[in-house]
Amino acid sequence: MLEKLKKEIWSHFKQTQVVYLATSGKKRPRVRPVTLIHLDEKFYIATGTKDAKMKQIKNNKNIEFCYPITDGKNSGYIRGVGRAIVIKDIPLKKKIMGIIPFIKKFWQKPDDPKFTLLGIKIRRGQYLKIGEFKIEKFKIAKSKK
Repeated sequence: MLEKLKKEIWSHFKQTQVVYLATSGKKRPRVRPVTLIHLDEKFYIATGTKDAKMKQIKNNKNIEFCYPITDGKNSGYIRGVGRAIVIKDIPLKKKIMGIIPFIKKFWQKPDDPKFTLLGIKIRRGQYLKIGEFKIEKFKIAKSKK
C-alpha cells in the first residue's frame, strides 16, 4: 500500500471505535456493531467466548468490517477484509485490559475463560474519503510470521 494512503487511512482510527463486523454462519452472513481496538497499528476485538460471532468465526475465520467516518457534514468509510485470530497471549490480553477500561466491565482477568481477544488481520480493503465518490482499494502485504 502506498505509504501516503496508509497514513491517511490509519489517521482515522482512534484507540477504540464502533465498526460493523460481518461474520458468516453456515446459512447466512451476520453483521453487528462491535468496538474495534486499534493499538500499535494492530486491530483487536474483545468478545465473549460463547457469543454468536465466536461460533461463526470458529467455522469461518474470514471477516469484514465497515467503519463509517464523517466530518459532521459529509461521510465516507473504511472497509477491511481479513481474518480473525484468537489471541492466547495472556500478557497482551492483560495489556489491552489495562488500556481499554470497558473490558473490565465484562471480564475481570485476562485468563477468564469467558473472555476472548480476537486479532483482526486485514489483508485488503476499501477507503471512501469523506465527501468524495472515488473508492480507493488497498492491499496489505502478508507478514512473514
